[in-house]
Amino acid sequence: MDSTRTIFDDVRQADARTLPAGAYQAEFAEEFDRAPGVVWKLERAQEFHEPEVPSWRAMMAGDWERSLALIAEMREPLTGYYRTHPETRRLRVVETPLSPYLQWELRVLAVRAAAGERPRVLPAGAIREFERTAPLPEIVVVGPSLLYEVLYDEIGEHVGARRVTDPRLAGRCRTAIGTLYERAEDVRSYVEREVLPLPPPAVSSRSRGTFRR
Repeated sequence: MDSTRTIFDDVRQADARTLPAGAYQAEFAEEFDRAPGVVWKLERAQEFHEPEVPSWRAMMAGDWERSLALIAEMREPLTGYYRTHPETRRLRVVETPLSPYLQWELRVLAVRAAAGERPRVLPAGAIREFERTAPLPEIVVVGPSLLYEVLYDEIGEHVGARRVTDPRLAGRCRTAIGTLYERAEDVRSYVEREVLPLPPPAVSSRSRGTFRR
């Protein structure tokens, strides 16, 4: 067996059913509602394309003040949402200097934390041992025998997911993410120290050129 292979390589190579974005979102909503315990989420990519989120659109348009105001408005509905849904522990890997997307998303995650989610931040250097062959995949572990490798295109737009139903793999993956999560920092303290002092994010013309409205 290849000594450099990790649990995350096993996820990429596992037998799976690939779902298009719409089918994944509908299925995930049902699975999330009935998840028997903590739902684990691993985010690795530093750029995503989220045109369905008004505050992201405002950030991309260069209106940072409006983006922040829209982020603040998310707290109340999110608080109600998390009150009636399973606990979510999100591990957010960050590279520095922060991309404009991450500067925005970390602000969103701080609001999610205040509303009831439990996101933490981990520097990319802390996962180097797991990335000898490729960056970590985007993963959601929903239950004892179900995980999704969430898929994105070249600009970070969500295009679907690979559905893996292997109890042993789901358990190992949950343990691996949980171990990294224990080494990570609460997103709110990270944002206060590393994000709040930053000037508004400078979105490049190249990034704006990928903005699919």
